[in-house]
Amino acid sequence: MRFVSSFVAFFAAASPALAEEVFPAVLAGHARLPALTLTAPPADAPRDAWISGKFTGRARNDAPMSVEGDVGAAYGGHKTGISLPFIGQPVQGMSGFAMNRAEDGSWFTLTDNGFGSRLNSPDALLFLHRMAPDFETGLVRRLETIFLSDPDRKVPFRIAHEGTESRYLTGADFDPESLQVLDGEIWIGDEFGPWILHATAEGRILGVYATKLDGEILTGPDTPGVTVPAQPGMNFRVQRSGGYEGMALQPETGLLWAMLEKPLLVEGGGTEGDFLRVLTFDTAKKDWTGEGYRFRLSEGAQAIGDFNFIDGTRALVIERDNGEGDAARACAEGVEDRSACYPNPAKVKNVVLVDVSTVDAEGYLRRIGHVDLLNVQDPEGKALEGMRPAEGPFSFPFFTIENVARADETHILVANDNNLPFSGGREIGAAANNEFILLLTPDLLNAK
Repeated sequence: MRFVSSFVAFFAAASPALAEEVFPAVLAGHARLPALTLTAPPADAPRDAWISGKFTGRARNDAPMSVEGDVGAAYGGHKTGISLPFIGQPVQGMSGFAMNRAEDGSWFTLTDNGFGSRLNSPDALLFLHRMAPDFETGLVRRLETIFLSDPDRKVPFRIAHEGTESRYLTGADFDPESLQVLDGEIWIGDEFGPWILHATAEGRILGVYATKLDGEILTGPDTPGVTVPAQPGMNFRVQRSGGYEGMALQPETGLLWAMLEKPLLVEGGGTEGDFLRVLTFDTAKKDWTGEGYRFRLSEGAQAIGDFNFIDGTRALVIERDNGEGDAARACAEGVEDRSACYPNPAKVKNVVLVDVSTVDAEGYLRRIGHVDLLNVQDPEGKALEGMRPAEGPFSFPFFTIENVARADETHILVANDNNLPFSGGREIGAAANNEFILLLTPDLLNAK
């Protein structure tokens, strides 16, 4: 990538010295995968997989494209313009980048469990992709899709397609949220167990590993064998949707650094603090190392979205709040009509650089600094038509931003999870696309 002189001048003037330094980011590329992007299931998949999203309402619905999605009452109830159930499988929910890219330079990325829970996703197949954002055309090309299956019965519980020959996995079995590719094999972090999944390059499951913390198995409300209602903090400690949203592969070690999305629960239902647990898994031994660390969330952040190393000791982490939409269009206090405003706008969407070699006495990883995804400069007008703000900086104001990786020595790549068809963020009344942004961030990547 080429530097532009205006970029250099911008960086010279834009690095404030804060308690945690906020580094500048410049938009260097913008591409999208349209929200309504569907793929056919494999030829040997059950017929049930040809219509997906049948169970997202209060009753089963077999009529394709008959019920329009919306963002939910807490976010204004805005319709998204896309209706369920789908004919085929939605290529949505970009939920993790692998650090290592394919030989052709394309990115391995992951689709999550489907529609948000075990109950509503038994007809959503699980798969990952090779994708190539083209910043000249503004489009993302999907080069390959790999479906996960369990023909060798490695999964230690009954799966949705238990009685089939192909045994394709679904969103009723796992919620895959983080991805790495090592020596031609696939490693996936799951939120339900939380589990670590090991698979061949073709998606055949080789192993499923439960999580151990201090020698004890960690479970959540969606772990098979946990009966809900149960007593949070006693019967389970992992929050719902609180498993491995980020799982980084440390170069040349074979170690997976698996980070929980949300703080662990304690007896009584509260959390143990404003930090997330990070546990290390040895891919060679296929076991946990027993080492554990902590990542402290900044004020206002409620979860993380992805985690990837940029060298042997430094890594990028996405931290976020649960807001969605441009704060400039926030609803006025007490307003009843929220059809044209965001009642819960985005306020905290950061890419944080951490140093895993510097750990304090309590086990906290050192935060070096971050870039603010709500304050991205765009001096050359790289934002796609219709997605440029009328004034002010470019922003990435999505509810879930779940993909980050180093693209080269000066750039990072970031993408959102669009939760099709239940999230907006860019435009009121329209489903969010899967957007890929290339950010020029040399100060962040060079920080120590």
